[in-house]
Amino acid sequence: MFTSHHLQQYINQQQIEAQIIFLAEKTPTVASAAAALGTSTDNIGKSVLFWVNDDPWLIIANGLRFIDHKKLADHLGVSRRRTKLANADEVQAITGFAVGTVPPFGHKTALPTLIDANVATLAYLYAGGGDINALVHLTTAELLRVVPAKLVQLTR
Repeated sequence: MFTSHHLQQYINQQQIEAQIIFLAEKTPTVASAAAALGTSTDNIGKSVLFWVNDDPWLIIANGLRFIDHKKLADHLGVSRRRTKLANADEVQAITGFAVGTVPPFGHKTALPTLIDANVATLAYLYAGGGDINALVHLTTAELLRVVPAKLVQLTR
């Protein structure tokens, strides 16, 4: 299983302007991460793995918004029934990271990625940092530079 150590190595190798922050408490959810940092839930990113036509896709969104399966399916030109969330074992097998710790980059497998358009409205983001008590902090501009992804309105 990958951890914050693996993520830090990736950050260093790719020369990403990001910092991993370790917290005293666990932050498995957007709400718990925001509370631990004293920031808005909107500034907490989430990296969610979906299956689309049996292919894995990473969706990066933020806050308490829900990723809309129909919007995802419509954007990718498939039926809504062809999209589903990956389960915890699948997430770990494909990304290398456990659910609740998945960062927006540095995965075991290169993944096609979409970023929800709401993310681009933020100055900065905290996202999964590889461990249940770690978050990676970076500017949204740096995220958009590092992750080859299209901005799409995917949340409701």
